[in-house]
Amino acid sequence: MLTRKQYDLLHFIHNRLQRDGVPPSFEEMKEALDLRSKSGIHRLITALEERGFIRRLAHRARAIEIVKLPESLEASGGFRPAAVDGERQDARPAGAPSADGPGSIELPVMGRIAAGTPIEAIRTASHNVAVPAAMLAGRSRHYALEVKGDSMIGAGINNGDIVVIQEQPTAQNGDIVVALVEGEEVTLKTFRRRGSTIALEAANPAYETRLYQDHQVEVQGKLVGLIRTYHA
Repeated sequence: MLTRKQYDLLHFIHNRLQRDGVPPSFEEMKEALDLRSKSGIHRLITALEERGFIRRLAHRARAIEIVKLPESLEASGGFRPAAVDGERQDARPAGAPSADGPGSIELPVMGRIAAGTPIEAIRTASHNVAVPAAMLAGRSRHYALEVKGDSMIGAGINNGDIVVIQEQPTAQNGDIVVALVEGEEVTLKTFRRRGSTIALEAANPAYETRLYQDHQVEVQGKLVGLIRTYHA
């Protein structure tokens, strides 16, 4: 449940505690993550604490205790969040049809994506979902995400739906995309480029269109399908 920067900060703190026995200063954290201000570090620290990975000890300067580590850090010392970075391990079970064949294909559900206020995507697959092969584009990589929120209901995307995403770094105006915002959060919105500005548009009048400079937004994939489960 960590973004790339949250993970990088946790990794850095862990390494410094292992090496020196004390955590790094906020200035050292800022430099290590190449952030412009300490306020970004404060937000990351708060997020790690809220998720139960660290604990700040009261009345002690630079007192940070690591409570737990992600399995990937314990096992290998590094990872890249799949939904954020557009990379994933192939979670298709042995014997599943290929994208070239008929039938269905198992895709990993890589966590949740916001259709509302941006939230972090979960970095590991929670389960697989069967997707019609005809929904997928050739040999391109695909993954699935669960939608959280209602900002895209006007486009027929509801809270709890599973969206199928084709990994790609570019988009055309009008595409519904997975967008990484300022290197930290992901959201599902309609993409519009206006010169050097990118607009991420909701499909619900209750939500405002958010404007960013083009360097603040990275396209991580395009919506190519949707799966909805109806409950009695």
